[in-house]
Amino acid sequence: MSSQPKILVVGSLVMDLIVSTDTFPHSGETVEGRSFQSAPGGKGANQAIQAARLGADVTMVGKVGDDFFGQVLLKSIQAAGIHAEHLKVGSGYASAIGNILLEPDGRGGSQNRIIVVPGANAKISLDDIAFLEQAIGDYDMVMLQLEIPMEVNERVAELAAAAGVPVMLNPAPAMPLSDTLLSHLTYLSPNEHEAALLTHTPLPEGTILQAARTAAGELAQKGVEKVIVTLGEHGAVLLQDGQFYHSPCVPDVHGLDPTAAGDSFLGAFCTAVCYGLSDEQAMEFAGCAAALTVSHMGAQPSLPTLREVLDLMEQLGKTALRQEVLAHW
Repeated sequence: MSSQPKILVVGSLVMDLIVSTDTFPHSGETVEGRSFQSAPGGKGANQAIQAARLGADVTMVGKVGDDFFGQVLLKSIQAAGIHAEHLKVGSGYASAIGNILLEPDGRGGSQNRIIVVPGANAKISLDDIAFLEQAIGDYDMVMLQLEIPMEVNERVAELAAAAGVPVMLNPAPAMPLSDTLLSHLTYLSPNEHEAALLTHTPLPEGTILQAARTAAGELAQKGVEKVIVTLGEHGAVLLQDGQFYHSPCVPDVHGLDPTAAGDSFLGAFCTAVCYGLSDEQAMEFAGCAAALTVSHMGAQPSLPTLREVLDLMEQLGKTALRQEVLAHW
């Protein structure tokens, strides 16, 4: 068994308020919903919890408000066994919330629309990450997203790169990225929509794999070592050293809620890489984790454990990959 890898997540915590409806309302229209539930989420917290449930030793840096949602978000992190000493509770502002609308996609699954109100996530400061000037080298991987101030991400990436610690950035929600930030990344992983926005190039459905390859190539030219584009039902693609790899998604998945599928994929991918799997093996492993996530409702409640991923691999006949996981963990 490999030693337990240490992963640092600097990112967001968001309380998700989830409404299921038969049809999204148009402007000025009121429609009747089918169900409502709330669940802790946020890209940073989701990725941290997924990594922890798969066996990583995770530390999270973030901020919540001094309110009920903040208490729920903190308890979720602590329940996953994540080191929470650098999660700050602020006063005078609310915890972040995500308003998630789910609508049937006509194929037995759901599509979503999400509005995030950043709240406390926007209050994370350089002072909150100052401890990393001495501690960054303690970690095997750093995971970042864009739901917190850009200057924080840029500083963490700079410190990690200087210490030789791999950095994964999930550029969501999509926004311009400086060449300096890109040069400090080991992995950049947009989904198809974010890749299109970052490269100003649409990814048409019929030729999505070729379009993803082109977009990944443009991003790699900016200095990123490895680019992973997640493509939903089309799986994910990896570009590194000019080599292109496609990992198909798990077939026949009954998708109830796509929320946190990308977070599950990245948390699983980074954990697998830290345990010693190749990038290609890690993508296949992460695809299994994401398939389980979309099969359940809610963000963090749907994130699978290692046992659940191993069981799915057994059902799918992924014997070789399953043996690799058991040998490395």
